[in-house]
Amino acid sequence: MRNPLMSSTKNSVVLVIALAAAGCASTRPVAYTGIDSSAQLHPSANSNDRVPFEYKSPVDWRAYSNVIVEPVVIYRGPDAQFDKNVSEEDKAYLAQYMESLFSEKLSTRFTIASTPGSATLRVKLTLTGAKDSKRVMSTFAHFDLTGGIYNATQAVRGKEAAFTGSVSYAVEIYNSSTNQLLGAYVTKQYPNSMNVKASFGKRSASLTGIKKGADQLLTYFE
Repeated sequence: MRNPLMSSTKNSVVLVIALAAAGCASTRPVAYTGIDSSAQLHPSANSNDRVPFEYKSPVDWRAYSNVIVEPVVIYRGPDAQFDKNVSEEDKAYLAQYMESLFSEKLSTRFTIASTPGSATLRVKLTLTGAKDSKRVMSTFAHFDLTGGIYNATQAVRGKEAAFTGSVSYAVEIYNSSTNQLLGAYVTKQYPNSMNVKASFGKRSASLTGIKKGADQLLTYFE
């Protein structure tokens, strides 16, 4: 007869090994060579995993009342960070969702515009990577004692949960009338480590990351 205690212990040992591997395999966004602002990006002053590279210029955001949100571009460079199981259909869905949500969020601060002007920003979003949650392992990691401790620690540190997906993208902000680059950053967004719901569903973690990213961009203009 199978001993449930031995089985549980064995699963926990496997999880510990997998957690170590997952931590080592976690990727950070890069200063993608194929985006226009690549040469101007530099390591973030905060040196965090979510926004490792950025560019800032002195600008008074209050001088801008309108914004043009360009259609989201799917990055095709060799340094893209899409997992192999993220299909072209997935990429297109995430790009469309990102464009819609970011436009909706920015509309609470700016008037959405379609033509350039001196008081109008142009925001270019480039989807550069995505990773699906490892559904079985992610859920197990939330409910197993070892995985729960790991994820709780990650939550305090603002880091990724074990085996949970993410989304990476670049934001470039221009004066629409002069095409001057005003700000840019690359970021990786993912759910809070204790967000069990985001571990379910093929795209759930990436969609949650996009929601967090939209809030982040709105805060950028404060």
